[in-house]
Amino acid sequence: MFKIMLIEDDESLYHEIKDRLSQWSYDVYGVSDFSNVMQDFAAIKPDLVIIDIQLPKFDGFHWCRNIRAHSNIPIIFLSSRDHPTDMVMSMQLGADDFVQKPFHFDVLIAKLQATLRRAYNYNAELVSLKTWCGATVDYEKNTVTNEQGCVELTKNESFILKQLIEQKNRIISREDLIRNLWDDERFISDNTLTVNVNRLRKKLEAIGLGRMIETKVGLGYIAIEEGTLP
Repeated sequence: MFKIMLIEDDESLYHEIKDRLSQWSYDVYGVSDFSNVMQDFAAIKPDLVIIDIQLPKFDGFHWCRNIRAHSNIPIIFLSSRDHPTDMVMSMQLGADDFVQKPFHFDVLIAKLQATLRRAYNYNAELVSLKTWCGATVDYEKNTVTNEQGCVELTKNESFILKQLIEQKNRIISREDLIRNLWDDERFISDNTLTVNVNRLRKKLEAIGLGRMIETKVGLGYIAIEEGTLP
């Protein structure tokens, strides 16, 4: 049974989501103190966090930053605001998905299941380590390491990188990446993929590999292999 931490201050919505998720055999925990969410996070040790943007004391972005400072656990944002910048901000902070309020519960479940599947199932089917451009890519730990250092990736970033380097030197279309990553294109925006790829490239730049992920305008993305290691 997966443990879900639901950071939502609207009590009626919290109980509605908790009841519905419980029907799907998820164990849902709330927050006892919105001024100290990390205390509950440490105590619960959840498998996934669902977090509203508008919260008392500090907003959801604040707590996302705090969680990401300690963990790569999957995070799904909820928001009643319709600003595109909210989605962009959430992805830049390392969230895995975004749900706009009001939402149909089937959409939330689909996103939740897809996120958990990406985070906890696909690694079992992969060889844990991969070499690429002189770096070691660890699919289990979601890290890329070379002589310049080590960077940690989110689950989405790791999955995108895996898709690209498993077919290195070949262009992967945006549509294929979206389909493979989110399973159903109805549940994700094209802009979210752009944000994830840009964030991945920025992290890789820290160890000198940012230029090895290229954008092919109108076609997709390609991971270049310079032949340093097979």
